[in-house]
Amino acid sequence: MSSPPTPSWSPDQATVENANVTEVARELGLASYQELHRWSVESRSAFWEMVLTRLGIVFDRPPDSILSRDSVPQETEWLPGALLNIVQSCFQADPAAAAIHFEREGNRTTLTYAELAQLVDRVAHGVGGAGFEPGARIAIAMPMTVEAVAAYLGIIKAGCVVVSIADSFAAGEIRTRLELADATAVVTQGQFTRAGKTHPMYDKVVAAGAGKAIVVDPSTSTPSRPGDLAWDDFLGPAEPFDPVPGPPSTATNILFSSGTTGEPKAIPWTQVTPIKAAMDAHFHQDVHEGDVLAWPTNLGWMMGPWLIYGALINRAALALYDDVPTGRGFGEFVQSVGVTMLGVVPTMVRAWRESGCMEDLDWSRIRTFSSTGEASNGADMSYLMGLAGGRPVIEYCGGTEIGGGYITGTVVQPAVPAAFATPALGLDVCILDEDGRPAEEGELYLIPPSIGLSQELLNKDHTEVYYTGTPPGPNNEPLRRHGDQMVNLGAGYYQAQGRVDDTMNLGGIKVSAAELERALAKAPGVRELAAVAVPPPEGGPSRLVAFVVMDAGIDEAETMAAMNQLLKTELNPLFKLFDLVTVDSLPRTASNKVMRRELRAVYGRN
Repeated sequence: MSSPPTPSWSPDQATVENANVTEVARELGLASYQELHRWSVESRSAFWEMVLTRLGIVFDRPPDSILSRDSVPQETEWLPGALLNIVQSCFQADPAAAAIHFEREGNRTTLTYAELAQLVDRVAHGVGGAGFEPGARIAIAMPMTVEAVAAYLGIIKAGCVVVSIADSFAAGEIRTRLELADATAVVTQGQFTRAGKTHPMYDKVVAAGAGKAIVVDPSTSTPSRPGDLAWDDFLGPAEPFDPVPGPPSTATNILFSSGTTGEPKAIPWTQVTPIKAAMDAHFHQDVHEGDVLAWPTNLGWMMGPWLIYGALINRAALALYDDVPTGRGFGEFVQSVGVTMLGVVPTMVRAWRESGCMEDLDWSRIRTFSSTGEASNGADMSYLMGLAGGRPVIEYCGGTEIGGGYITGTVVQPAVPAAFATPALGLDVCILDEDGRPAEEGELYLIPPSIGLSQELLNKDHTEVYYTGTPPGPNNEPLRRHGDQMVNLGAGYYQAQGRVDDTMNLGGIKVSAAELERALAKAPGVRELAAVAVPPPEGGPSRLVAFVVMDAGIDEAETMAAMNQLLKTELNPLFKLFDLVTVDSLPRTASNKVMRRELRAVYGRN
């Protein structure tokens, strides 16, 4: 084991005393965070019962028990006998308290909990008025705005299912997700502006073959198809709406996470998945009532729903900024609305550091940062801490199929840049080598069960993806595969080493090598290729490198330009090729699988 890492931040006594984890440990008679975590995994029913009480989760009918544990972890039943609609748990704050701070094109709006609740009820009435029955699947494909949040909560309150689609996807990728989820309608926006550039969102969903469209701000793109509705025409009366309850296993949201075969995994979130997100925010990001949470994201990624539940169930406010977060305007918004927890993606921090655009701002209200989506760089995270006068970065790693994080940090433990301090409460993990033996470096496995862990995939065999072929745990317990490579740094700290499969994170967006290769292979002169995520020597977010076998006489620079255009038009304009390496052949296993690890090693040596 390497020598223990050196913290760059340690909590003072006031931080420890006021932390949510300290309060609950004291109530339980536990002397340390480590004891609290051990109790949370040894007494899972008692732990989650405490969470339900502490968060004030609202039930139409309370559960008969917390956990009906089967010997097969994927068949665990949570809260058997209960009926609930999770949206009810989002509106327990003072109705006059701020629920959303929102800025669009320099204009700032604040909605109270009462105002947001009324808009959510109007959406729920509109869902029924438009002819949708409970269980209908309605997509949201638009930026993270007040209307997006209200649509998300209103659809769920009406007993329907949100299909989450990122606004950055090309029409073909939107079509794939609409078809996988069998979405019958979509809430979208006429168009939106990013860094001065206009993006026609409504036209894109029409090109994707979406069903009925409800169009926010139709003045920028008038609904052109019969049956499509303008947002104001869709909204129902400003009257209370009785939420439609369901069993805990009822789907409320379908999200997508790329698999190694290229087709994204369609992952249902249920009525109880948000409890995991809210619990993480409460204990790991230390969110308190009245806090203000900002995390640039949208509903197409799990951090969009996470932000809604992490804020509202904890009686805090969301801070939404409708433009790119890499410029000073975003930093001034954070300062102005008094953000207390600022979430980031490491690529964003790198941009801030390189431009210096966030320096000399007053971020003194920030108590914590949190970073997720891709591997962090220690120097960048140290720089981030300094922007708020020395505040901790809670490194946070998880997944859509977890409902939050599995490894993270707390405000009561010293913060090490780009390192995790603990498995999340309610979960435990182990690291195994390629022979299935406990190791300091290797593949990290989850030790189930936990609220939040998926139990179904719409388009794949859930058991095969997460359980089949996994080795037994240290105590012979069943393990759940997640696919991250991790190293134990010592003193309880861990560091991410990327993925063990062919999935990669680019700019915080998970994408499979197969998806990338399908698009890149269309460039002229490409005979075969392999897309590989390569971490930079100094650490931090991975870079996309294409190893290409090319026809003779093809210009590499022109090919790389063509590939970047293909990434932009066919997948996502946020994806960019860092380098192109021509090779005579690709290294393959006996079963003809490309040896990406060998390609990464070769690139690192060069």
